[in-house]
Amino acid sequence: MLDQNFTQELARAAAELLSIADASDVRSLHRLAALAARQVPACSGATSALWRDGEPVEMVATHPDLAELFELSWHDRTGPWLAALGTGETIASADSLAEDRWPEYASAALCRGVRCSITLVHKFGPMTVTLSLFGARPRSLDPDRVALAELLIAFGGATMGNASIYGDSQRTALQLRASAESRTLVDQAKGILMHALGCSAKEAFDRMRQISQTRHVKVTEVARTIIKAHRSVSGPGPPQPPAEGRPQPAAQGRPQPAASHPGSRASGQASR
Repeated sequence: MLDQNFTQELARAAAELLSIADASDVRSLHRLAALAARQVPACSGATSALWRDGEPVEMVATHPDLAELFELSWHDRTGPWLAALGTGETIASADSLAEDRWPEYASAALCRGVRCSITLVHKFGPMTVTLSLFGARPRSLDPDRVALAELLIAFGGATMGNASIYGDSQRTALQLRASAESRTLVDQAKGILMHALGCSAKEAFDRMRQISQTRHVKVTEVARTIIKAHRSVSGPGPPQPPAEGRPQPAAQGRPQPAASHPGSRASGQASR
């Protein structure tokens, strides 16, 4: 039976694992391994790993020896991890000293003080999470006593699944935004070419695509160049006409005619 303090701590840990606001692959895997090593009876250490299509993407371990054991096992393509990935079931090794399925793994495990282990697996789509528990005494990790580990890997798998869905949604949104921005640039550049060359929209786009292929750049880069060149020539905007009745500045270097006054013509004639 689980006491109240333990269930409260487990609930808090599960809430952290399921939190998507600060979840990342490495942090979630670290929480999962640390929680398993701390809460599962007779567990001296743990590793958790995220796999995609049978290849490890991320792996964390509560002790450097366990990280080395994982690397050696993956390099030799042996051990409980690959067995769990292949079958999708929990793989237990009651005693490394009597383990004959993976001799290389058993030897490496004994050198690091590992006498027993249990590897659990949780699959979601192309991704898989494994949680491996290690004991310092043979048969100390009884598969019937690791129901808590199964609960933890279910939480961890849900976290990884949520993070994966969230990441896919973010990438899709960024791609849609980039596509909309590119379309806006291309349309603006087409309008500039149509006005300058007196051509149709299709002809303008074909001209941009031809430049893109010739210079080995994207069409959007061609569009940016056209827009930048147009702005440098046309300036910030067309000149504004002067307001009616506003005096105009005199052109430099050109003499201005003297203002004529009433009677000036008569006075000139009189002088002659």
